[in-house]
Amino acid sequence: MMRLVLCTAFGFLVSVASARDYGQWEATDPEVRQWYQALMQPDNPAVSCCGEADAYWADSFEVDGDRYVAIVTDSRPDEPLRRKHIDVGTKIVVPNHKLKYDQSNPTGHGVIFLSRGDYVYCYIAPGGV
Repeated sequence: MMRLVLCTAFGFLVSVASARDYGQWEATDPEVRQWYQALMQPDNPAVSCCGEADAYWADSFEVDGDRYVAIVTDSRPDEPLRRKHIDVGTKIVVPNHKLKYDQSNPTGHGVIFLSRGDYVYCYIAPGGV
């Protein structure tokens, strides 16, 4: 019973995640800004993937059995985006239910959206511009 309560509480906390807008959109192409703001999680289409403050470029990837592994390639400065630092080359296993295939990608980059605790919100593979 306790496990059910904890899982329900965790699910609720994850579902209320919202995009953070700290002015990072000011220098972004309006088409790309709209794309970021419209992305919804593939396993929960009522919840945002979050925004540019949660996004890291991940132009490289590996496939390990049935697991997709995104490799962070984002060397942009973190401070203007107000995000935590993740080193280039960091490998992140993407749960299959977080792979997003249903929209084009105008950024020209693979993009992984992470919480401050490294929970994967969404992953959009490189390409599809």
